[in-house]
Amino acid sequence: MTEGKRNIIQGLLQEYDIETAEDIQDALKDLLSGTIQEMLEAEMNDHLGYEKYERSEEPNYRNGTKSKRVRSKYGEFEVDVPQDRESTFEPKIVPKRKKDISAIDDKIIAMYAKGMTTRQISDTIEDIYGFEVSEGMISDITDGLLPRIEEWQNRPLAAVYPIVFIDAVHFSVRDDGVIRKLAAYVVLGINEEGKKEVLTIVIGENESSKYWLSVLNSLKNRGVRDILILCSDGLTGIKEAITAAFPMTEQQRCIVHMVRNTLKYVANKDMKAFAKELKTIYTAPDEKAALSQLDMVSEKWETHYPGVLNRWRENWDAISPIFKFSKETRTAFYTTNAIESLNSSYRRLNKQRSVFPSSQALLKALYLSTFEVAKKWTMPIRNWGKVRAELVIMYPERMSE
Repeated sequence: MTEGKRNIIQGLLQEYDIETAEDIQDALKDLLSGTIQEMLEAEMNDHLGYEKYERSEEPNYRNGTKSKRVRSKYGEFEVDVPQDRESTFEPKIVPKRKKDISAIDDKIIAMYAKGMTTRQISDTIEDIYGFEVSEGMISDITDGLLPRIEEWQNRPLAAVYPIVFIDAVHFSVRDDGVIRKLAAYVVLGINEEGKKEVLTIVIGENESSKYWLSVLNSLKNRGVRDILILCSDGLTGIKEAITAAFPMTEQQRCIVHMVRNTLKYVANKDMKAFAKELKTIYTAPDEKAALSQLDMVSEKWETHYPGVLNRWRENWDAISPIFKFSKETRTAFYTTNAIESLNSSYRRLNKQRSVFPSSQALLKALYLSTFEVAKKWTMPIRNWGKVRAELVIMYPERMSE
């Protein structure tokens, strides 16, 4: 516990006769009432341009207060809303005609969702209202999300997901005073309506078949009976885990990751030409033509970059499923386009916070960021009607018409 928190607690004990948990709630309600009152006065100061009791030549001035009973998450209480002579004051913390202010917690959570640290949130509230909200209080408010996160992580899922993506974003997290890199693995499903749905987010360290099997089994325990196509990068142990948990699932290697990993070994001056050559492989009309293109590209660049395409041959069984489908259907699953918008929002968290104070803090931020992005997922993915029709033909016993 920080020294600041100890001082706050000591102040509470000195100011209030606290003996029970109910007494604590009453004390917090009284403190919230005082906090709101101070914020209202600060808003009026800003509106008029001068402090209370100061002289001013401005025609508008304070004109008493009006009592208002408001509801909060700590119960109901009364505040005295300042009035001005011209009736132009529009309070923000307790808007006119609004009596429920419990949403102030939601405002703090919304800032947290945008990747702001507790210190940044505290500073923002102080800048706006001139009143300090402790980092501890902000952490306590966001900790209220934890039961909701647990409920979300255990919610029932659909029986069939035609397409599932697994991808990772890495974050720096403080653990026992040591900063470590942790991967947040996002499992994104495309349901039978063609809409995106984050199935789970797991924070892990060491990839292994045992680890991935536990993740996939958790999806089964929540109701997932079948996955037609699972698209991922070369995560350690994922192939064995998929075979064990969903033996009928097509394992599709993410082509975007394959291209990126290949180009890492190519000089900048050759990168554009090499990327163009690689495209002839994965856009080939069929598997035979793709293998022919792979041979041609290998032969052309072998002298300059020996063995650079070995991984394509080694992983061909996970690359080749794409060639069964039309161009429109391929693009629905052989890239991670569906997950990139989600990942970009996660990466913005990295820009806001260089280090997360704990893995729990990271999970809270990821959960909130996910829900912000998911608000926009109201439509099926592009060309879903055509994609679905092909999947029904390819998997008639597993995909309903």
